[in-house]
Amino acid sequence: MGLSWEDKPEVSNSHNATERNPLSYDQFVLSSTLESAMPKIIAQGKTIECESGANLRQVLLKHGIDLYNSNAKMINCRGIGSCGTCAVAIEAAVPEAATQSVSEANWRDRTRRSLPPHNPDRNLRLACQTRVFGDTNVTKFDGFWGQGSQQVW
Repeated sequence: MGLSWEDKPEVSNSHNATERNPLSYDQFVLSSTLESAMPKIIAQGKTIECESGANLRQVLLKHGIDLYNSNAKMINCRGIGSCGTCAVAIEAAVPEAATQSVSEANWRDRTRRSLPPHNPDRNLRLACQTRVFGDTNVTKFDGFWGQGSQQVW
């Protein structure tokens, strides 16, 4: 459901009453643009569109991307961020973009990647703990946990 220029978000005033403030034209254009933007994910040679804020793991699996290496396809935490087998390298498709292409790493992501065989200094992210907000290139590496140095896709 989109906003119209006439929509007026509610704001509380100092008397605990609620009044409606109109959106400026610039606020309307920005919110409409952000709302209608469909980020693109490039992974395993495919380009996939998704909703802004979508979970990277869910989008990749839904579109048949081989996110897990070897037996990790059957032995993984199913997206709770505890195993680290969905580790991927993420790069903004447009490096000059003003907005981030993915969410900041949360505590689960940072904690799991700080434990072996991962290395916290390496530029990997857990797909299950990552939200997509802009065009993104995703790369998978070898190794059970995706921690290797050889690119798989």
